[in-house]
Amino acid sequence: MSEKQQVSSSYWLQTAPDGRHPALAEDLDVDVAVIGGGIAGLCTAWELTRAGRSVAVLESGRIAAGVTGHTTAKVTALHTLVYDKLRRTRGPEGARLYARSQSEAIERAAGIVEELGIDCDWETRSACTYACDPGRVDELRAEARAAAEAGLPASFVEETGLPFPVAGAVRVTGQAQFHPRKYLLALAADLTGRGGRIFEDTTVLGLDEGEPCRLSTTTGATVRARDVVVATHYPIFDRALLFTRLTPRRELVVAGTIPADQDPDGMFITPDENTRSVRTAPYEGGRRLLVVTGEHFTPGTGDPRAAFERLTAWATEHFPDLDVTYRWATQDNDPTDTVPMVGPLHPGARHAYVATGFGGWGMSGGMMAGRLLTAQITGEECAWSGLYDPRRLKPAVREAPSFLKTQAKVAGHFVGDRLRPSPPVESLPPGEGAVVRADGHRLAVYRDDDGTLHAVSARCTHLGCLVAFNAAERAWECPCHGSRFATDGKVIQGPATKPLEQRDI
Repeated sequence: MSEKQQVSSSYWLQTAPDGRHPALAEDLDVDVAVIGGGIAGLCTAWELTRAGRSVAVLESGRIAAGVTGHTTAKVTALHTLVYDKLRRTRGPEGARLYARSQSEAIERAAGIVEELGIDCDWETRSACTYACDPGRVDELRAEARAAAEAGLPASFVEETGLPFPVAGAVRVTGQAQFHPRKYLLALAADLTGRGGRIFEDTTVLGLDEGEPCRLSTTTGATVRARDVVVATHYPIFDRALLFTRLTPRRELVVAGTIPADQDPDGMFITPDENTRSVRTAPYEGGRRLLVVTGEHFTPGTGDPRAAFERLTAWATEHFPDLDVTYRWATQDNDPTDTVPMVGPLHPGARHAYVATGFGGWGMSGGMMAGRLLTAQITGEECAWSGLYDPRRLKPAVREAPSFLKTQAKVAGHFVGDRLRPSPPVESLPPGEGAVVRADGHRLAVYRDDDGTLHAVSARCTHLGCLVAFNAAERAWECPCHGSRFATDGKVIQGPATKPLEQRDI
């Protein structure tokens, strides 16, 4: 990639105020501790504060700056092709509950935007799942029928606002798109204004599920709380082996401006071509920001630089006037049985909850999780608690082939990556990294732009898989469960909570 093509910070991070919150400096007692300051964590904390609970949010980095700060920020209940599958695996009622829970989350967010007067570029748009292959038309028609039967304003169409023909599409009206960081920073301000507490640069290391629960942190302070919510995207505590039911997926994003009259006027996604997702956002000077995603892959595998080039080529081919100025990546966790896991952390949990497995639809999913977890913690009834219950067994058994495939991939990396030959350190050019063998150990070695070598242990601090180098983002990534580390070993993304150990070379 040329210097112009290097990965940049996301548009959302560059165009929202950067208010900071202190690290936790002393022991704290609250009703509820929420671990994670993304959309699921902040929505849950905000709802709980509104319900009269004292709440503390503990974020290892900056709030609304992790996965949420790198999303495409489509707020829709149309999740590619999900309703026909749900109708078959969870029955018509399961599909209806899924549609209703996601739709009510969107309505809730729209109401909050109006109530708090949030300037977050909230726009109502139709969402479309399309295909260019005529062979998928029957599948799209079935999805449109299933989505409509589930209660969504869905229909099958043959024309869209995209600048190329499609074989067909499922269209759902009345969906939304927004600036996620502006929205969540406003929620955070309202939360703290009502007495809630937010602590950044505070990594939680341990959870004791006593009464009260006790959280230990990297700052040395302890948080005592009646209830704890683990909303770290990928659970940092996994007492129900949820990691065996989650598959991490990294996806690339390119964005830039187009003339406003070329706006396709909607949110579009296709399961084809390694996925392609298209939406726009407000911009100045008679232009719109076009956001295109796709080229998903398992962290630590493939060639992200070549993938960025393919995605950019696709975007500029279909939108010739596109001026690409932003490139970033996001990460999702796909559940083996389709539905996110929101509820009690494990079968014996009384005061510990989790929200994970949103499968690329974390905006509506995170908003839904905030409402659902608040209902469970405050003792209210919620019609879709059973649908999202992480302790569910029948759907997990039904999806056993996906489960076994996921575990086979993990096992393959755990064993196979240790058998790969290592390149000579001397061959590493500036800006590159590789896993090498030295004195019987595997080291993750990076050569910076000045030519200096930096070495850390290649063993992921989560469960011990070997990391691999992502040259496009200059990061070490674990292909087993998606943990990501900076070139100096610092944790960028969990489930790992401890950095890669420093090594001499």
